[in-house]
Amino acid sequence: MAGTKTVKKTAEKTATKKNLKKYTDFIVEKTCELLNIDSPTGYTEEAAAWVKKEFEKLGFKASLTNKGGVIVELGGKDKKNGLLIEAHTDTLGGMVSEIKGSGRLKLTNLGGMNPNNAETENVRVVTKFDGIYEGTFQLNNASIHVNGEYNDTKRSWDTCEVVLDEDVKTKEDTEKLGISVGDIVCFEPNVRVTKSGYIKSRFLDDKLSVGIILGLAKYIKDEKAVPRRALYVHVTVFEEVGHGGCANVPEGVTEAVSVDMGCVGDGLTCTERQVSICAKDSGGPYSYPVVKGLVEAAKKSGADYAVDIYPHYGSDVEATLSAGSDIKHGLIGAGVYASHGYERSHRDGAENVLRLLTEYALN
Repeated sequence: MAGTKTVKKTAEKTATKKNLKKYTDFIVEKTCELLNIDSPTGYTEEAAAWVKKEFEKLGFKASLTNKGGVIVELGGKDKKNGLLIEAHTDTLGGMVSEIKGSGRLKLTNLGGMNPNNAETENVRVVTKFDGIYEGTFQLNNASIHVNGEYNDTKRSWDTCEVVLDEDVKTKEDTEKLGISVGDIVCFEPNVRVTKSGYIKSRFLDDKLSVGIILGLAKYIKDEKAVPRRALYVHVTVFEEVGHGGCANVPEGVTEAVSVDMGCVGDGLTCTERQVSICAKDSGGPYSYPVVKGLVEAAKKSGADYAVDIYPHYGSDVEATLSAGSDIKHGLIGAGVYASHGYERSHRDGAENVLRLLTEYALN
């Protein structure tokens, strides 16, 4: 008796990719503008004002929170099932903790600034009342031809200092400039976009995400898109010290997605040219239905994506949950290499995040 073989044919849906080049160009432009505005945690007023103004220029209602973040309303139909997108504009930095007898400055870190990759960087010291002074963050006794222990010295906040670009030789000389303990120290971002599309700078975490969300807002405006559910943005401050997203959830929001950097490194699959979807980080797993929904949206939109677990990471949306908000949560971001150092991403990564968001947040 002859058997019959049934062959099942499965048809894969091929996503029709939108042409998002002009929005990616816009994202890169705005990201570079924001990167060049100093905004270490605790010193974010100028950056927040810039963010508010940029959303308003696109025609959206934006307001400053008491804490210093920016809340934006992007429209939408279902007011009882709102989606909140979170990103942050505060960065790593330093603060003057001591004026040394030599007139040089000892620092304490703001957020996860690491002296190992901050050494030799140009800095700006923002005084409370007497302007801004330039300097360089150096190892103590930084001349190799003088310091026989240069190679063996562990870089730390105790072994490094700010050398001011002023003629100061004593603590009193520095104090006369108006510099005092508690002054903010901003590290130079060194923004660069290569011909091959790589974006290199300190503090892509998380200013690239703010640029991407501005790109989403421009897309909504240009396409006259009406999101299926009420859509809000919270550009937070104080994320780098753990409490950026702990307040200001608009009424009716049932879900929040943090847009932050996607991790790139050993053991992970994401590259700088992809959007990373985080399934779990140091704070635990993200809402499984949200992770599944983000993966589905990536597939539908044609976004190049990876799903990863971040071993040393925390996000705004976890602060939102920790503060007591009853919401589902997720985390995505453009792949970023060398996190908390001189970071690198790619315009393709930004475009893939935008591609995913236009599907997930609008449909």
